[in-house]
Amino acid sequence: MSADISDLDRRREFDALVRKFRPDLFRYAFWLSRSRNLAEDVVQEALLRAWQSYGDLKERDSARQWLVTIVRREHARIYERKQLDTVDIANFEEEIAASESDPDLQRMRRALFQLDDGYREPLALQVLLGHSVREIGGLLGLPEATVLTRLHRARNKLKQALGSGPEGAGGEGGSA
Repeated sequence: MSADISDLDRRREFDALVRKFRPDLFRYAFWLSRSRNLAEDVVQEALLRAWQSYGDLKERDSARQWLVTIVRREHARIYERKQLDTVDIANFEEEIAASESDPDLQRMRRALFQLDDGYREPLALQVLLGHSVREIGGLLGLPEATVLTRLHRARNKLKQALGSGPEGAGGEGGSA
């Protein structure tokens, strides 16, 4: 970042990034946390951290991935700092579905939230945020082959949960 850029210009640049990427960051945080309130907190803390280190961001083209990484780390920090109350998944589903009446959407959400984090997170990064397999691997610290396997298994688990997949059709041998 140029030393000649004014604080006001830097603030405007950062505000533009926030306006552009905040909806994606919130969706990602929501899929990580399964809570709208917690997702809002995670995004707020992540954006605060991002602003504090914004001057260190060298490549503006990588700002989205940089922000996603900060959200992911901030989500992990929340669990390090405090013990959160657990929520019964049935009650959680009712909370989300309170304003929605589409039963297919409710079934899909229930199936997504029942996926293990190891499957749900790569799927959310790909489907919600449009990351490539290589980008997902970089964010999660996984080889591309592992990311591909997890994406494939996540989709198969969703198909099975929704009743449209091969049930007991061999293949994985129970090594999920």
